[in-house]
Amino acid sequence: MFEKSFITDCEGPLTLNDNAFELCAHFIEDGDELFKILSLYDDYLVDEVKKDNYKAGNTLKLILPFFAVENLKNEDLINFSREHIYVVNDSRFLLKYLQSAMNTYIVSTSYGQYIEAVSNFMEFPFENTYYTDVDMDELNLIDEEILKIAEFKKQILENPKNYELFDDIFFSEIPKMGIYENIKNIDVIGGEGKKLAIDDIISRDNININEILYIGDSITDVEPLRFAREHDGISISFNGNDYPLREAQIAIVSPSAIATAVIANIYANNDKKAVLTFIDDYNNSDNIKKLFEDYKIDSQINEEFFRIFKNIKYPLIKIVDSDNFEDILKESIEMRNRIRGEDVGGLG
Repeated sequence: MFEKSFITDCEGPLTLNDNAFELCAHFIEDGDELFKILSLYDDYLVDEVKKDNYKAGNTLKLILPFFAVENLKNEDLINFSREHIYVVNDSRFLLKYLQSAMNTYIVSTSYGQYIEAVSNFMEFPFENTYYTDVDMDELNLIDEEILKIAEFKKQILENPKNYELFDDIFFSEIPKMGIYENIKNIDVIGGEGKKLAIDDIISRDNININEILYIGDSITDVEPLRFAREHDGISISFNGNDYPLREAQIAIVSPSAIATAVIANIYANNDKKAVLTFIDDYNNSDNIKKLFEDYKIDSQINEEFFRIFKNIKYPLIKIVDSDNFEDILKESIEMRNRIRGEDVGGLG
């Protein structure tokens, strides 16, 4: 065990996917639009209503009855996930380095079928992951319920902003169905669920509460980023939207995970103060190669960084404050949409 733990979201910092969105788009007619609508509803329940006992990322529960209508099973999710993994450049390199430098974990809202596929692809230990555990083989509907869910889908698509209708569907009508018994106890690892995963990691690794680095990119990362920042750990938004950027102390905007590896390397060998000093120096240096030498950046990370950024501008790595927030957000959203696509980039 190491003295520090690196904890990362999966979709965003490591992969370009939104697996649940992609599953909907592939298996459900008009599933892409359905997922976008429910994702906005999810954001609304978290950010505006602040609904009791509701976690960011619960879209993954809301969509399950619609998967059941299509008779999706575990094997469908597994096979689709294996065949549709799109990674952030150098994320495999990052994870390989991290496992030699810090206790390393993936904490994701995604379904376990996808996270296992990613772990295998990345050659990362699946036992070091946290995810939303769903057994699709247990989710079945009777004929009458299939017709009702199909009608609910039609109503949602025709009334995309009628959240009173959605409240009735998801918190009154679906709970009357037999399938709800299997859905209601599913623990979505988003928001507070990710923070609880961090608690477990700190206990598991027996490390100090401030010896963690958390990196995320969306609304499901708000609570863990806030926790890391408030307890003097490292909190990073990677190509994040406004939700994580409001909570993170550090922003990285980059087409490659090698920028994350640079910060991880400094943190693994030093402390938080050294990381913040490096970022300040990075933004004021006219010789980044010498700066990397001065900070003794790992030779492989050094080589890869300057190979990638030989002919393009260096990645944005900044400490977030009220003066630069809007400028960083603009660049972050542009990068997010460029490398993940606007459909995925636009999701909360």
